[in-house]
Amino acid sequence: MPATSHMQSRYFLLASLLLLLGVCANVQADTMTQQQLLSRLDAGSAPLVLDVRTPKEYAESHVPGAVNIRHDELAARLAEVSAGHDDEVVVYCESGRRAGMAEGVLKQAGFGRVLHLEGDMAGWRKAGLPRE
Repeated sequence: MPATSHMQSRYFLLASLLLLLGVCANVQADTMTQQQLLSRLDAGSAPLVLDVRTPKEYAESHVPGAVNIRHDELAARLAEVSAGHDDEVVVYCESGRRAGMAEGVLKQAGFGRVLHLEGDMAGWRKAGLPRE
């Protein structure tokens, strides 16, 4: 491989890595802490809280007042999301993967204030926070 081609490959790899780090940093910025949500729930000013786990998981326990729509059904059930496009929506699942997919669906549908609950349900449960 010629030296210039090797250098171009290294620059491309470095640029790709920096782009990926920037995307990850943006994802982290769109979160709500457990304490922030708990305070908002206690004050009666909570955003729409969307639990994107299965109905069985939801029935076992969930964040108080959360609405349950499975992550893989969300795109077809957007009409059931009672928040407006400018309202906050806090999304969670058990550990984060499904919530991340749901966030993408909501953002693509035009919801501008989509937040991910830090720690998801596993963190909420571990912190001993109230559940229904």
